[in-house]
Amino acid sequence: MSETMSNSSKEGELASSNLTIQSSASQFKRWGRKSPFIRYGIPFISLTVFGAVGLAHLLQGGKEVAKVKDDQEWQIIETTKALSRTGPVEGYKPKKISLEEELKVLQEKVDIDSYEYKRIPRPNDAKSDK
Repeated sequence: MSETMSNSSKEGELASSNLTIQSSASQFKRWGRKSPFIRYGIPFISLTVFGAVGLAHLLQGGKEVAKVKDDQEWQIIETTKALSRTGPVEGYKPKKISLEEELKVLQEKVDIDSYEYKRIPRPNDAKSDK
């Protein structure tokens, strides 16, 4: 007996909460119909403002990443300068290469004067042979 009373009271509570939700929804719809600024303007303005804040946050994060990367490059430069004072970087001296020397080396490898003409078949030639 008490179970049926508790079930009926729960159903009554659910029905009343459903009714209040529906009435508040209908009030909201009426409110939106009366003033379109509330329905369209406020969401649009809030999207614009929050979007600008979000973009500013993302850009600031990108600047921080670039700053960290720049700091790392600066540390690498400083370490190479420190190594050059002690000597290991001084030990490596690349040879001076000139364009004229490179041209001579390439000319020795490739013989431009002796060549042979070879005909390249055209796409139309294959059709005409058939």
